[in-house]
Amino acid sequence: MKKHLIYAIFALTISSGYSQSCQEWMNYVKSESYGTSNNSDAISKVTFYNVYIDYQTYYFAIVCFNKEYSYGCNEYIYLVGSNTKMNYSINYYESAGKAFWNYIQPYNENLGCATNFN
Repeated sequence: MKKHLIYAIFALTISSGYSQSCQEWMNYVKSESYGTSNNSDAISKVTFYNVYIDYQTYYFAIVCFNKEYSYGCNEYIYLVGSNTKMNYSINYYESAGKAFWNYIQPYNENLGCATNFN
């Protein structure tokens, strides 16, 4: 419950003072820090970032999904928990898709920038 309250406060802060598009969020997050990446069949890269905003640390994952019949990918940004990178990294070797569903996808509504697979 506390985690969802923090994300709600962050979302309100974003909407009131930082009204940015999803692409603007990706550009900002990428410019602020350095992440790590991993590969799978459906996901070509997952990059994790720590961003400091107003003396608070926020954690992001940018996931690049492979395009069908193309060499490119579609990027989506997720505002995730502080332990997401560790949990994903520990479990993606067994199954990157399962690790994505367990540790990143649950955060798909935080910014409203991630795809909804339902």
